[in-house]
Amino acid sequence: MSIFSEFREFIARGNVIDLAVGVIIGAAFNDIVKSLVDQVVMPPIGLATSGIDFAQLQWVLRPDNPATKADELVAIKYGAFINTSIKFLIVAWVVFLLVKLVNYVRRLEAQAPAADPPPPPPPQEALLIEIRDLLKAQAAGKPGS
Repeated sequence: MSIFSEFREFIARGNVIDLAVGVIIGAAFNDIVKSLVDQVVMPPIGLATSGIDFAQLQWVLRPDNPATKADELVAIKYGAFINTSIKFLIVAWVVFLLVKLVNYVRRLEAQAPAADPPPPPPPQEALLIEIRDLLKAQAAGKPGS
C-alpha cells in the first residue's frame, strides 16, 4: 500500500472530517470572540476605568526616536495581553458550558428507560403456541410431555 493511498484513507475517515469542521468553526468562533471582547466587553470596562483603552497600554522600554529611523519603539504591550486573556476566559467559559451541556445530554440518555419488553400474548394465543410446539415435537418423532 503506497503512502498516498494510506493518506487518502486517513483523510476519508470521519474523525478527520469532523476535526476539520471543528477547526473551521473554531476559527469563525475566534472572530466572534474577538468582536465580543473588543467591541462589547472592553468599552464598558474602559469607561469604568476612566476611558482607558487596554489595547494601548504598554510599558515603553526604548522610546521611538524620530531623528533616526533605526530606533523603533520597543515596548511590552501588556494591554494587548489583558485583551487576549479576556478572550481566552470567554472561550474557556463557552467550551466549559458546551462540555457541561454534552455531559448533561449523555446522562439523560443513560437514564432513559430501556424499551419495554413486548406484552405477553393473550391466553388464547399462548395456548395456541403451546399446541403448535407440541405438534411440531410429535411430528419430529419426539413424544410431547
